[in-house]
Amino acid sequence: MAARESNRWVATVKTDSTHPPEGLFTKSASVIARSLASKKVSPKGPASGLRMLTYFLNRGGKGLTADRRAELGKAKGLLSERVRRAKVAGEGSGARGRR
Repeated sequence: MAARESNRWVATVKTDSTHPPEGLFTKSASVIARSLASKKVSPKGPASGLRMLTYFLNRGGKGLTADRRAELGKAKGLLSERVRRAKVAGEGSGARGRR
């Protein structure tokens, strides 16, 4: 069989805007959510951290155990709540008309 050329877009993704700490996704849900929501890891806010976590679950997390996947799902829920609260807080701060 001939080797097949890979056309996976994920192989070409390179970003320098976010730097999650080594081993972050092996920690507890609250630590993951807090770290991904921080300005140091996600300069554009918690929504950026949520995208990182979703990316990891969809692409890098294929070999995760059920327990680890559940913990990461819990972290995703915590982070989603932070994003929702930030959005609600931003709506009342004079940012009318922007959507």
